[in-house]
Amino acid sequence: MTDHFENELDELNIAHRFRGFLPVVVDVETGGFDHNQHALLEIAAVTLVMNDDGELELGESVCHNIIPDPRLKLDQAALDFTGINPDDPDRVALTEAEGMRSVFQVIRHAVKQQHCTRAVMVAHNAHFDLGFVNAAAERCDIKRNPFHPFTCFDTATLAGLAFGQTVLGRACKAAQIPYSNKEAHSALYDTRCTAQLFCNIVNRWRDLGGWPGDNLIALE
Repeated sequence: MTDHFENELDELNIAHRFRGFLPVVVDVETGGFDHNQHALLEIAAVTLVMNDDGELELGESVCHNIIPDPRLKLDQAALDFTGINPDDPDRVALTEAEGMRSVFQVIRHAVKQQHCTRAVMVAHNAHFDLGFVNAAAERCDIKRNPFHPFTCFDTATLAGLAFGQTVLGRACKAAQIPYSNKEAHSALYDTRCTAQLFCNIVNRWRDLGGWPGDNLIALE
């Protein structure tokens, strides 16, 4: 009886669910597509928690506008797409180092609080965001990047599997998650929508019988 109770508790533990990793949802807005050449302009992160029913939910969020690194490029087409004006006098922004350290501090606290070993990034087209985060951490000489250096969960792929949609707005619509095109391309808004989409897919998989069980998600 005790072993059965302990197994149930393990199954309600987010660290157990993802083999010691804490999924953290991230979105970045940038001055282009190349993380080695284009500047980071916004970063947002949302941690995830598991409720008493074993369902994933949104946890703490953090978001910062970033002063573009003067060594890096800003493509006008990217600025037109996001609607970001880096020179806006009312834009409250941190240096890249300040912003990255603030976001990483929130993530490290969540990792420790939920008894995980490190964070794993969740994002829509995740390798894009992971590339910019890793490049910024390296530029800022941040030694303790909380994210796994190359493993990530891509909600574009997961939504393609679950809903037949890979565009964030269309995937949210298919999942019955409210999504506003007017608010899109704000890092915090897109992060929260992506987080809701990821939670929806993981919880739906559980409801279909894919979890709990022996099919642990294994990260190498």
